[in-house]
Amino acid sequence: MAPAAASGGSALPSGFRVFASFPDLLFIFEFVFGGLVWILVASSLVPIPLVQGWVMFVSVLCFVATTALLGLYLLGAHGEEASWVGLDAAYHCVAALFYLSASVLEALAAITMQEGFTYRQYHENIAAVVFSYVATLLYVIHAAFSLVRWKSA
Repeated sequence: MAPAAASGGSALPSGFRVFASFPDLLFIFEFVFGGLVWILVASSLVPIPLVQGWVMFVSVLCFVATTALLGLYLLGAHGEEASWVGLDAAYHCVAALFYLSASVLEALAAITMQEGFTYRQYHENIAAVVFSYVATLLYVIHAAFSLVRWKSA
């Protein structure tokens, strides 16, 4: 099996080769920044429950799905199946779209907190916005490279 997109191949990596191939290395950063969004939103004051409910849904869903997908890749559950390349591309496209919507809504929630909230509460939400946009960028980059890998498969 080829080591993945890092060497020009179109197959998905398995085992610890996931950590040595791009864009699959981004799983780690998606996991970290998605977890930070989840933690910050969960610990912050909620000015707009519906908006931040969506942000929590997206961050928890993507955190769990990214963890599951990374675990399946580490176990080599995909084998030589070409359909996994399409699944990887589809997942990262949907995750990027979800995170973009969550980032915009979290920014809206933070903007509404400028008046009447403490400095700490406001800055927790600003940190969540920043980490949410970083997670969005990571998912967009991963989606773009997954689509290239899928197209060449």
